[in-house]
Amino acid sequence: MRIKVPVALFSCLLAASVVFAQEPQKTEPSAEEKAAMDAAIKAATPGDAHKKLNNMVGDFNTTVTMWMAPGAPPATSSGKSHNTWALGGRWVEQRFTGSFMGQPFSGVGYTGYDNIKKMYVGTWMDTMSTSMMSSTGTLGDDGKYTFTSSMDDPVSGKTMPVKEVVTVADKDHHTMEMWTPDPTGAMFKMMEISYTRVKK
Repeated sequence: MRIKVPVALFSCLLAASVVFAQEPQKTEPSAEEKAAMDAAIKAATPGDAHKKLNNMVGDFNTTVTMWMAPGAPPATSSGKSHNTWALGGRWVEQRFTGSFMGQPFSGVGYTGYDNIKKMYVGTWMDTMSTSMMSSTGTLGDDGKYTFTSSMDDPVSGKTMPVKEVVTVADKDHHTMEMWTPDPTGAMFKMMEISYTRVKK
């Protein structure tokens, strides 16, 4: 089935090219076509909102602090985060390696700015789950990114809300805080990751 889809698509494109070759070619696009083209280009072009993510690009050492329940003693671990621009400056790709409960842990996420929705968007996937967390957020005047996210709870099997706040102190330091529901449904801070840039 994987081979048939591209072949079918190629056949359609080939047939369309033959039809268009037989038709008289327009010398200028219509006003509607030009407006659609301009809108598509504007939506696809990275802008200032994307550039504001640049302080989070690079190699970072991390300290992870986790609370398994409200009031529980924190557990700490260390890790590394390799963050690069992807797809021509449209997304920051994060590749994280560390440990969780004594086991190797790795994850990959993407953060960008949606020119159409006018908000920051993100995804996260890791070795602790086969589901994906998706996020939408804004950048406040205080320089903090606040994300509203959702992810599947492995205990209940239901989708649960997640809140994340990313604070960029300077080009070498930022933190990510995460809140999830406790057994009563109240949100509590369950994780904080501190990022420190690796000096080369």
